[in-house]
Amino acid sequence: MKITDLLKKEGVLLNQNPADKDAAIDILVGLHDKVGNLNDKAGYKKAIEAREAQGSTAVGMGIAVPHAKTDAAKQPGLVAMTVPGGVDYGCIDGTDSNLFFMIAAPAGAADTHLEVLANLMTMLMDPDFASALVGAKTVDEFLSLIDDKEADRFGKEEAAPAAAAAAAPSKGTKVVGVTACPTGIAHTYMAAEALEQTGTKKGVGVKIETQGSGGAKNVLTADDIKEADVVIIAADKNVDLGRFNGKKLIKASTADAIHRSEGLIDRAIAGDAPVYQHSGAVAESDSDGGESVGRFIYKSLMDGVSHMLPFVIGGGIMIAIAFLLDDYSIDPSNFGSNTPVAAWFKSIGGTAFGFMLPILAGFIARSIADRPALVVGFVGGALAASGSTFASPGGGVPSAFLGALVAGFAAGFIVKGMQKVCDKLPASLEGIKPVLIYPLCGTLIIGVLMCLINPIVGALNSWISNVLMGMSSGSSVVLGLILGAMMATDMGGPLNKAAYVFGTAALANQNEIGYMIMAAVMVGGMVPPIAIAISTMVSKKKYTEAERKTGPANIVMGLSFITEGAIPFAAADPLHVIPALMVGSGIAGALSMAFKCTLMAPHGGIFVFPVVGNVAMYLVALIVGSVVGALLLGVLKKNVEE
Repeated sequence: MKITDLLKKEGVLLNQNPADKDAAIDILVGLHDKVGNLNDKAGYKKAIEAREAQGSTAVGMGIAVPHAKTDAAKQPGLVAMTVPGGVDYGCIDGTDSNLFFMIAAPAGAADTHLEVLANLMTMLMDPDFASALVGAKTVDEFLSLIDDKEADRFGKEEAAPAAAAAAAPSKGTKVVGVTACPTGIAHTYMAAEALEQTGTKKGVGVKIETQGSGGAKNVLTADDIKEADVVIIAADKNVDLGRFNGKKLIKASTADAIHRSEGLIDRAIAGDAPVYQHSGAVAESDSDGGESVGRFIYKSLMDGVSHMLPFVIGGGIMIAIAFLLDDYSIDPSNFGSNTPVAAWFKSIGGTAFGFMLPILAGFIARSIADRPALVVGFVGGALAASGSTFASPGGGVPSAFLGALVAGFAAGFIVKGMQKVCDKLPASLEGIKPVLIYPLCGTLIIGVLMCLINPIVGALNSWISNVLMGMSSGSSVVLGLILGAMMATDMGGPLNKAAYVFGTAALANQNEIGYMIMAAVMVGGMVPPIAIAISTMVSKKKYTEAERKTGPANIVMGLSFITEGAIPFAAADPLHVIPALMVGSGIAGALSMAFKCTLMAPHGGIFVFPVVGNVAMYLVALIVGSVVGALLLGVLKKNVEE
């Protein structure tokens, strides 16, 4: 697709003389409406004015690029106007604007259209080209100038990297950076082009990552960042800075980069920048093909876990509040929802928990195949939570967080594969890939896949329950050990659910062994979050700073019998975390059985301790199991590199 595919002949006006900024906007909006780009002319104008209220889109050098991304736009489109005499459009450098391009982008604009518009923004940074457009005598000449410039600038894309490498000095200052603006349409790319042009002029190697509406382009690799002397962040919105930890970093706006790029590059050459110290978890950029499989899996997991964590903590604490405010004596089997206030808190917490697995799977998928994979991952995670199958479309046996992990990676690779297949489709179908092909086909495939995974989990669950039932007449300590370990194995998955269901079923027997089984199950489920919390405070080198900050919240969840609080930590490092937690929970369950502790409630944590039989020794079992789990975490987990 070319720029002139979006810029129609009827959408260009030359030699205009608007009285002021408002008149210029009216003319350009009218052009969009004339060529059929709008659903709602008044709504689109309102969106343009709202963008201008944030700051003028006049970028200097006589250029203004008013733009809006809104549902009032029917289709991606571009209109243009020249004003040789100039008009005051509110440019920060005080100069008038004489070349206007107004962009209309629907809220769900396809990446291809946005890339085309990004190309135009890059071209406009050439002052000779902009001047030639203002001087065009006819619309045909105007459009021809754009076609010729686009062919010259972007028709040799493969040769461009080699030329850039040749131009960059082998020694001297190396600069990397990121540009980003709220809409990701215009200023993002103009700022990047200004910095790269200035770097070339001064003999400085410059590579800029653009974070536009079409996703990140020219992405910085780990080696790029490592070799850079200075980082420039020219952004008007939040940008993840974790990967630049320990580098000299200059922060600026996109307007600074466009208008004062020389000053920014001069600062970089002089090394006039503070060293950035990141206060959270470091999110590294993709490496350039040399990344190990283990590292790739870890990074994808962490992307999912970091987004899931707030849902776990927020939801878990809300459920804990529900237990705190409830009256156990009303209905022990319904503890947490007996009173309206408690039920309200538990409902909110349960809603937050409901997002946990879809978020985990969705962002794992996004880390593999970018935004097109989000919807496929979300659906896969939700199906893992519901246990939906062909036989039980409304929900069956959940495969829980292990199923969500599988769904996340599967969704990412499904969309990745579709992207490669769709590369062979005609260019005319580019626009429907992200809004139709990827979500429709990807959702169907992940739905079929989860219909295969969830029944396997269901069969496993039934088999485990039968095995446990057969063991109940044997050694109670061994049974407690197994039940406790199962509660920590997959925390909401088939093994955890099998142990919990077995415990609640045992309550129906209304005898001492049944109450002992339920006590062992609950203490085994309380240990994992508490062990994590202790470990983050004692073995600090084993966790990122973000994990150390959120770790103590697990004490509240552990004491409330919310095992899921440990899921983010287990998902991030399952091979080391899960075995340690299994041992700690198993010991707690075995001790509970050995001490003949009993429990007649199926839930509640410390809030039902008043009805626990032999509560003092039950507390000992909980403490011992938690400490053992924490100590093993300190031994098994590796030190993190921040």
